Amino acid sequence: MRSILGGLISYIPGAYGLLSRGKTGGTDSAEYCYEVWLKHLTLLNQHGMSGIPHSVAELGPGDSLGIGLAALLSSTEHYSAFDVVEYSSIEQNLTIYDRLIELFKARAGKDRPSWPEYDQFLDNSGFPTNILTDEVLLKSLSEERIERIRESIASASSSGGDSSVQYIVPWNDPSVIENESVDLIYSHAVLEHVNDLESAYRTMYRWLRPGGFISHQIDFRSHGMTQEWNGHWAVSELQWKIAAGKRPYLINRQPCSEHVRNIEENGFEIVYYMDKREESSIERKQLARRWKDLSDEDLSCSGAFIQARKR
Repeated sequence: MRSILGGLISYIPGAYGLLSRGKTGGTDSAEYCYEVWLKHLTLLNQHGMSGIPHSVAELGPGDSLGIGLAALLSSTEHYSAFDVVEYSSIEQNLTIYDRLIELFKARAGKDRPSWPEYDQFLDNSGFPTNILTDEVLLKSLSEERIERIRESIASASSSGGDSSVQYIVPWNDPSVIENESVDLIYSHAVLEHVNDLESAYRTMYRWLRPGGFISHQIDFRSHGMTQEWNGHWAVSELQWKIAAGKRPYLINRQPCSEHVRNIEENGFEIVYYMDKREESSIERKQLARRWKDLSDEDLSCSGAFIQARKR
């Protein structure tokens, strides 16, 4: 009932915008952004990518550009961020940035459990020194470079930025990035909100240079829309349409196999795949008509971490 009420409220002019203000996830924390970037970077280097990507793009940064700023402090030269709603502010980004500088200068170790776990690829202090060497960080953390990035953060806006930071909100035109100009496209708990997955993966393929990578962590749970973690697959199309209302985004309810299919059919080779399994909270007979043929594997998959290379 709460989900349906939220959908109905979204039809009231101005009401949903007021109710929906607030945080979208963990990117309001520099420590969270730092750990997420190190996870994607470390696992990419274990599965075919060498060193630090020169140019990265992020889908759905949320509360801050912190994960991308962590990439820049690792020696990435250009970062583009794309979102459907502008949550991030210059003040927030600068606060996160200053804390990230401290973390990188300290070579801070991983301070929280993660999934997938990647501790085995870190040094004894929990830092990827084999990738972010002293030589790399000496250049990437020079005062001149730090100030140049800071200026880029302050000038970044929904209409774009300079050569270091580009923040585009809302975005619906794939031509905003030149074809074959990006080394890495990543997202973290975002692709479950994208309605047109085929178009999204096709766009990623166009943006990437040959041999470039995608790295995505995807959450297949109901995001609180239902009491059961996978109860969204038991909701009829009409009920879901009412619950969705006029919200700018919700969850697409697409299962893991749909992402794998789109990745492979759009010309990527999967180099790393890890899924998270949970016992189904609903019985197969409860599945809505649209999802009645959902496989047992999809029904029990609550998350996936997928990295792939453009062929």
